[in-house]
Amino acid sequence: MKKILFAASECVPFIKTGGLADVVGSLPKYFDKENFDVRVALPNYTCIPEQYRSQMEYVTNFYMYYNGRNRYVGIMKLEYNGILYYFIDNEEYFSGTLPYSDHFFDMEKFGFFSKAVLSILPSVEFQPDILHCHDWHTGLIPVYLRSQFAADLFYTSMCSIMTIHNLRFQGIWSIPEIRQITGLPEHLFVPDKLEAYKDANYLKGGIVYADLVTTVSETYAEEVKTPFYGENLHSLLWARSNCFHGILNGIDYDEYNPETDEYIPYPFSAKNFRTEKKKDKIALQKELGLQEDPTIMLIGIVSRMTDQKGFDLIQRILEELLTDEIQLAVLGTGEWNYEEMFKYFAGKYPGKVSTNIFYSNQLSHKIYAACDAFLMPSLFEPCGLSQLISLRYGTIPIVRETGGLKDTVEPYNEFVNSGTGFSFTNYNAHEMMGVIRYAESIFYDNKRRWNQLAERGMKKDFSWKASAKKYEDLYDSL
Repeated sequence: MKKILFAASECVPFIKTGGLADVVGSLPKYFDKENFDVRVALPNYTCIPEQYRSQMEYVTNFYMYYNGRNRYVGIMKLEYNGILYYFIDNEEYFSGTLPYSDHFFDMEKFGFFSKAVLSILPSVEFQPDILHCHDWHTGLIPVYLRSQFAADLFYTSMCSIMTIHNLRFQGIWSIPEIRQITGLPEHLFVPDKLEAYKDANYLKGGIVYADLVTTVSETYAEEVKTPFYGENLHSLLWARSNCFHGILNGIDYDEYNPETDEYIPYPFSAKNFRTEKKKDKIALQKELGLQEDPTIMLIGIVSRMTDQKGFDLIQRILEELLTDEIQLAVLGTGEWNYEEMFKYFAGKYPGKVSTNIFYSNQLSHKIYAACDAFLMPSLFEPCGLSQLISLRYGTIPIVRETGGLKDTVEPYNEFVNSGTGFSFTNYNAHEMMGVIRYAESIFYDNKRRWNQLAERGMKKDFSWKASAKKYEDLYDSL
C-alpha cells in the first residue's frame, strides 16, 4: 500500500478562503482505499469552527528549533469522512480570526509549518512514500526534505510532489530575512534553487526540489511555460517539462448535486430540468428582488471581483449589455471599484440587477441552480470550479478560452449541434459581448438547442474520480 501525506494551508470543511481548500478537502476521499493510505496535514488555526476543534484528539507535543529558538509543536488528529487529518498546533503562529495575515508573518508561519510537517512524522508513526505539497505555503517541504532532513534514514525514501494551484502567489521575501527565519543554509539561496530576482521564493524552491510538479489543468500546464502566464517562473517550468503534469480538478458530486441539494427549493435532474429548473429561477428572482419572469435570460456571476476574473472586461460593456433583455445575479466580494460598479447598476436597473457583496454558500448554490447562463471571462484560470458546478446544474457557461475553462467547456457548434457552453478566445470586451449576444440569440430563438446544450453539460463527468485515477498513476510512477 502506498502512503501519501497531503500538506496544505486550508481544507474544507475546516478552513476555506478559495478553491485550494475544495481540492484538499475532496480529492483524498476518492483514492482507492485498498492501495492508497492518504492523510492530510494542516495548521491548527484557532479560527477553525468549534464543532471540529472539539472533536480533535491530542496526540503529543515536542519542541522544534526554528527562527532562533525552540518552538512548541503540538499534534492533534481527527478522522473525518474516513480520512485522518493531523493538525499542527502553535498558537503563536496559528491564532487569529483569519488563516492569513500580513505577508512577512505568513512567510514565517508557513516556513514553520513546512518544517513541522516533516518533524511530526516519527511522532505520529507515519512514514509516507510521497509528500504531496499544495501551493507556496508548503513550498519549503521539498527543500527541507532534501537538505536538513536528508541525512536521517527515516526520510531518505520519501518523494515529493508540488502542486501549483495559482502561480501568481509564490511566497516571496528578502533572502537575509528568510535565511534567518528558516535556518536554511546560504548555498540554497542561488538562482538555480531558492533565489529568484534577488529574493527568496518558496514556490520556486518547491518546484526545484520536488520529484514531480503538477498543476490543475492541462492547458494551464502549457500556458505557464510562456512569459505571459508564467509569472517570471516560465523558464523553470519549461526546464522541468519532463516531470510537469496538468491534472484537471474535479468537484464533489455529492455536494453539488441538483437532485439532492438541500440549498435549492426545487431539486431537478437531467431528465426533468426543462420543467423543474424554472421553479428555482422564479424562487431566486423573488428572493433577490428581480422581476419574476421565467422567460427572461438570467445570467449568474459568483466570483472574486478582480482583474484576473475578467471584471475589467465586464466593466467595459456592462452599461451596453444591460440594454438587452437579460437579468444579472451577482455574488462575491473583491476590488472596491467593481463592488461599487455592481451596486451602481443595481440601483440604476432595479428588478434587473441583483448585487450581493458578500459570500454565501447557500446563495451560490441557488445561483448555480437557477440561472440560465454563467459568466466567467477570466484573464487566466488555472482550473476554475464555477464552470464545472454550472455544467452540473444545467447552467450554460460563457467563458474565455484559457486554462481549465478551455479544457472543460466545449464551445457550441450550431452546425453539428455539439458543445456544452459558449467561449471566446481573445481578452477583448467586445469579443465577449458578441459571444454573450450569440448565447442570447440561442436562448430566445432556439430553446430546444439551448436545452440540449444544458443536458449535455449535465451529463458530463467532472467528479474527482477521473482526477484521482490520474494522481494514482502519478504516485505509482514514483
